[in-house]
This record gives sequence, C-alpha cells and structure tokens, in this order.
Amino acid sequence: MRIAQIAPLYEAVPPKLYGGTERVVSFLTEELVALGHDVTLFATGDSVTAAKLDAVVPRALRLDPSIRDALAPHMLQLEAVRRRADEFDIMHFHMDYLPFSLFTRQDTPFVTTLHGRLDLPELKPVFKAFPLVPVVSISDSQRQPLPDACYLKTVYHGLPAGLLVPQRRAKPEYLAFLGRIAPEKGPDSAIHIARACGIPLKIAAKVDRADQPYFDSVIRPMLRDGGVEMVGEITDAEKPAFLSGAIALLMPIVWPEPFGLVMIEAMACGTPVIAFNRGSVPEIIDDGVTGTIVGDEIGAIAAVADLDHLSRKHVRARFVARFTARRMAEDYLTIYRNLIGEQGDRPAALLAAD
Repeated sequence: MRIAQIAPLYEAVPPKLYGGTERVVSFLTEELVALGHDVTLFATGDSVTAAKLDAVVPRALRLDPSIRDALAPHMLQLEAVRRRADEFDIMHFHMDYLPFSLFTRQDTPFVTTLHGRLDLPELKPVFKAFPLVPVVSISDSQRQPLPDACYLKTVYHGLPAGLLVPQRRAKPEYLAFLGRIAPEKGPDSAIHIARACGIPLKIAAKVDRADQPYFDSVIRPMLRDGGVEMVGEITDAEKPAFLSGAIALLMPIVWPEPFGLVMIEAMACGTPVIAFNRGSVPEIIDDGVTGTIVGDEIGAIAAVADLDHLSRKHVRARFVARFTARRMAEDYLTIYRNLIGEQGDRPAALLAAD
C-alpha cells in the first residue's frame, strides 16, 4: 500500500525531546514500513525515518528562532501533499482540521487523527461544516465535546515493544512526573502528593514559552522547600532508567486529557500510574492492575501507600497486550483498507456536504 503520513512541523519525527504527536507519527510510520508498505513521511528535514522523507522546512519549528509565523510552513506542506496526492493510495494527516477544506476537493482517500482537545467552542462550526470528513479519535472520551464528527474508530496510541523496557537493576525510590509543566498537567499537585507521602519527586518535563509565567510564579517557588528534583526534558533513551527508578508515575491532570502518552510509557517500564480521573485515564489505566485512578490529591496520597499489591511484571504485560505500535499500525491498516474500498463514492459524498 502507498501511504502518506503527514506530521505537524513543530517537532521533528521523532522529536528530539518532548513531543507527543510527532512521536506517535514516528512509531506508526516505522511499523508500517516494517510491515512492507511504501510510506512517505511529510515532516521536518531533521526527521529520521525508514520511510521516504519529504520536507518543506529544514528543522523543527520549535528549534528555529527565525520562525515567527508557524502557519505559513504548514500551508506549504499541505500544498506539497496535494501536488503528490495521486501518488498515494491513502493519506493520513495528523494536523487536526487543517487539511479538511483542501483535501475534500481531490480524489485520494484521506483520514485525520485528532490528537488534541476537542472541547474548544470554536471547533464546533468547523466540524459542522465538514460532517463527512473521516476522523479517528485517540480515546472515546476525546469525542464527547464533538459527538457528531465522522469518527471511523478510536485507535489508542502504541509504542514499539522494545523501546522502553523495565530496568531490572533499578531500585524504585522516588515518585515521577513526566511530560510538560503546565497548569492542566498538575505539577503543583504532584509536589503536594510527594511531600505528603515523604517521598522524593523527580520532574522530567519541558516548560513551553507560554507556560513560563506559570512555572516562574507557581512551580519555581515550590522547589525551594526541597525534596523535588527538576530533571528537565529527557530523551526516549533516558526514560527507561527514569521510569524504572520510580515507585509510580503521578498524573494529577485537571483537564480532559485526550490520551496521555506518558501513561503507557510508564507501563512499558513496569511502573504503575496514579492518575486523576479525567479524560482518557479510565480507558488507559486498568484500575488495580496498571495503576490507581483517584479523584484528588487525598486519593493519590492513599494510593501511593497502597502500591505493594500492584505487580510491575503485570503492568508491563498489560502494556504489551494493549499498547504496542504493531497493534496501532494494524488498527490503522484496517481503516486504510476500508477507506480505499469505499473510494468510488467518497469524493462525491464529501463534496456534496461542503
């Protein structure tokens, strides 16, 4: 099958450090190539892939201080894909609604995975204008704000089975927070929980420019009391040791998390997850098996004290059963085949809805 994967340009594929969407695109692309498909990846020039790479910018936009309008490179990328559309059997976009208008006006089947939050009011008229554009959700909970979009399937993210593995010699002795410093991610709650438990906390996370004021005014002052180590952004190569050395990963989110890649990264290392019951959490965590789902900080503190009954071996086994990149790729291949099989009626139906 001739497949185009189209990634956003903010990070390389895979990202050098933090970057959820681009990391998932990388895992999917490499699995599709390994399964024998002819894959072209539209991404930044500093991306690394076994697929054919088509780049309209030389490097990740986040790492290029000369970029002031990030939308302009994405417009060029969409046009580059459109000009090559007839070379592919299927095009898979990871850019939310950006391709909807242009790609309903051509014949090659396409699908978009929605990676972000859908509870923003300005999204409703966009999806109302394109009711037949096929989309994939990354959790069932993600769909709730836009239940009438043309969902084909929910496909959970996956990781290569051998990417993150438990480090047998690691002695779990701290709590971990991984990902991004932002109010909705709850790093302040993670600090409260760790301190209430009397256990050190290690934070491996990036601070976006938009979240710098929050870090400076809320998190930085909290660090002065000790017991918290700011590790900074870490690579995939550093995650097995970081996560295997953790008693548990804390995920005290206060927003409707669409998926939460860090949960399955922890599970891949055999590390249980203690998470607030928001967004996708009940779909990803098997409560009492791969972690504990709680309602607030008090519940999380109690969960930390009750971790002994969770088997790290079983946590890893459940990851292998549910969240590998191979399973994710096979799910998407089923979607591709179905769309290609419906190709004859698709363009007319989409154009009629425009």
